[in-house]
Amino acid sequence: MGATVAEIIEIMNQLAPPLLAEEWDNVGLQIGDSRQPVRCIWVALDPSPEVVKAACKKKVDLLITHHPLIFRPLKSIDFDTPGGSIIQMAAHHQLAIFSAHTNLDIVRNGVNDVLAQQLGLRNPAVLHPVQVGQGAKEGLAPVTDSEAEYGIGRIGSLAKASSLRSLVSMVKKKLKLDFIKVAGDLEMKIKQVAICSGSGSSLMQAFLASKAQAYISGDIHYHDAREAEMVNRAIIDIGHFPSEHLMVDALAQQLEKAILEQGIEAEITACTIEKDPFRII
Repeated sequence: MGATVAEIIEIMNQLAPPLLAEEWDNVGLQIGDSRQPVRCIWVALDPSPEVVKAACKKKVDLLITHHPLIFRPLKSIDFDTPGGSIIQMAAHHQLAIFSAHTNLDIVRNGVNDVLAQQLGLRNPAVLHPVQVGQGAKEGLAPVTDSEAEYGIGRIGSLAKASSLRSLVSMVKKKLKLDFIKVAGDLEMKIKQVAICSGSGSSLMQAFLASKAQAYISGDIHYHDAREAEMVNRAIIDIGHFPSEHLMVDALAQQLEKAILEQGIEAEITACTIEKDPFRII
């Protein structure tokens, strides 16, 4: 049977409950008609002009992204601006756009667990727990509840202890990266690793309060790297895009399984045209 945008959103809300989203976030339907039939769904990291244009060309009905199209309340919609042109394009082609952002970061089997699995971390636990329905709060404290169901970041163990140098090589290989930034003694021994998808500087204190020797994330600040050095810890900055883009395939597979279980017929495609905006030249 077919489905509407609203019915797909209901399934997405089961995979990533919106009540888990942080208070500053804007998740859910960004633009579109919830009553519109859905036959073709794309999953992407960003609702960028390139992605939206390609989705419209392929006559996609629903675009599901990690990063929201709209973060703050709009005072105007100017079609000459990048954001306004995306809204105009989506509306003209009847493309609905839906976002699952920090709720997909926090939920179990979300972005952080996908990253932990990709890196081969054993027994990943929540790095910084959050209370359901209240979002992530400021003022991170040491983690004491290893059984916390929801939270930001993960902490787990390597299959066997290794040097930071070897860990860096493993991360580059598993994530298919040509380069990463590293802070710390390359010969230090690493057994436990903390991770956070996306921008990880906000979890630095949670990392330092944990037993992890290394922290893998993106967008780590200079002074955070210095602080880690001073206490003989390691930072591996893999970049924002590589730490999150792996959720595209994973979410597409989760959604496809969920709609099949409900007897819904829809084509789901993981968008393959996205690239990291940063390049080393």
